[in-house]
Amino acid sequence: MMNCELNSYLETIEPELRVLTRLFGFAESVWNEPKKFVPLTAERDGQFIIRFEADGRCAERAVSAPEDTDERVRTLHRRRAARRLCKQTLYDLLREITGIQPPWGSLTGVRPTHLMLEALAEGLTPEDAVRRLVREFDVSPSRAALLAEIAAEQQKLPAPGDSWMDVYIGIPFCTTRCAYCSFSSGEIGDGSLVGPYMAALIREMRACAEILKESGRQLRALYVGGGTPTALPQEAFEQLLAETLFCFPGAMEYTVEAGRPDTLTRAKLRAIRQAGISRISINPQTMNDRTLEVIGRAHTAQQVRDAYALAREEAIPHINMDVIAGLPGENEADFAHTLEEARKLHPESFTVHTLAIKRSSRMSLEKHPLPDGEMTARMVDAGRETARAMGMVPYYLYKQKQMAGNLENTGYALPGHACLYNVDIMEETSHILAMGAGGISKRIWPEEGHITRAPNVSNILEYISRTDEMISRKRELFPPLK
Repeated sequence: MMNCELNSYLETIEPELRVLTRLFGFAESVWNEPKKFVPLTAERDGQFIIRFEADGRCAERAVSAPEDTDERVRTLHRRRAARRLCKQTLYDLLREITGIQPPWGSLTGVRPTHLMLEALAEGLTPEDAVRRLVREFDVSPSRAALLAEIAAEQQKLPAPGDSWMDVYIGIPFCTTRCAYCSFSSGEIGDGSLVGPYMAALIREMRACAEILKESGRQLRALYVGGGTPTALPQEAFEQLLAETLFCFPGAMEYTVEAGRPDTLTRAKLRAIRQAGISRISINPQTMNDRTLEVIGRAHTAQQVRDAYALAREEAIPHINMDVIAGLPGENEADFAHTLEEARKLHPESFTVHTLAIKRSSRMSLEKHPLPDGEMTARMVDAGRETARAMGMVPYYLYKQKQMAGNLENTGYALPGHACLYNVDIMEETSHILAMGAGGISKRIWPEEGHITRAPNVSNILEYISRTDEMISRKRELFPPLK
């Protein structure tokens, strides 16, 4: 029996199913074959039932259809249950056909930690939660155990809630654009856009300070990202820091991205320290000069070492470092060299990314292939071993589409050094008030499992000309407390 309600929840699910078929090695052309991976749906006795048939094999699953007295909440929960069931059922069929078992099982979403936290909130022990992820989602035991460890670290942090708000301030300028980058940033060039951009940003920041105050919420964590904020000229950078602290004093945590070591000077580091900002991020991605040139970083490994030394001389208390596994042309020995160099620098936190080629990046446009998944998996494992050898524990994790080996990005930190903002934005547990080109403000509705977003335009010139519109969007998202 075909079910119209169930089918309505699945009308736009094909892109998610395509992700699954790619995961199992199927070419995009498989979707040109008629009725190849079309779900057969039914609803009986209060259950959603989905069945897939292909290549002489079939897979079928069922789940209880959620109920709620609030019709809108009922629809949200039913839609989520139906789509999860559909993906899991197709996963069962694809595994049966290919014999492949991906490390994250049927989980293709970017936030697998959600499922662990969801299980713990239901009262399951960490051990039972691990068993559920292995049993229901075919997650490998090691990955499920990693989620349990991350959840335990996150539960040590100050709890989020409706009375708190995070703030993001975006600076969309870099000295050069990395080949894998898809963020709304551009090369700073002659700097002609810096002045107009800063004027627009400061207008938005001052308006958002009022929005935060009138909403009755307290500032939780603040993150200045990009782009590369330290790509700004000294005067503009100091102006940014001064306005940030004027508009948004009293955060539990302040972070300023300083990802490109070629943008750091003693004067900028001193300005950061004098502003009371305790955490910066210096991100080489690799410590191999050949690769840095290939990916368009326009700096050397030695400049990374020099920037770290300068930051330590200026008494910056917390330095984060990012590296990427699976960069073009790199093998395990290259990545091992990067890890050893990172270990020598002793950062307080360390993020191991897996290369993901986004559609709008130069790597995608030039059709660079993803690196070998098995080799990249060994690199990621080596990154985990290095972080643990530095005394760090994992505290947040997320996945991306088009990621080598269907792996993950994991953040590690020394005890007491987890970045609150990173956890909040990855787990989507805190309201976000975002300023600047490409910033996305978010209002969390935890009881409904729903998020309302108010995005800023990404184009820098449009942002400058439409700043008042961006402010209005946030006023609608976070109206004054009555």
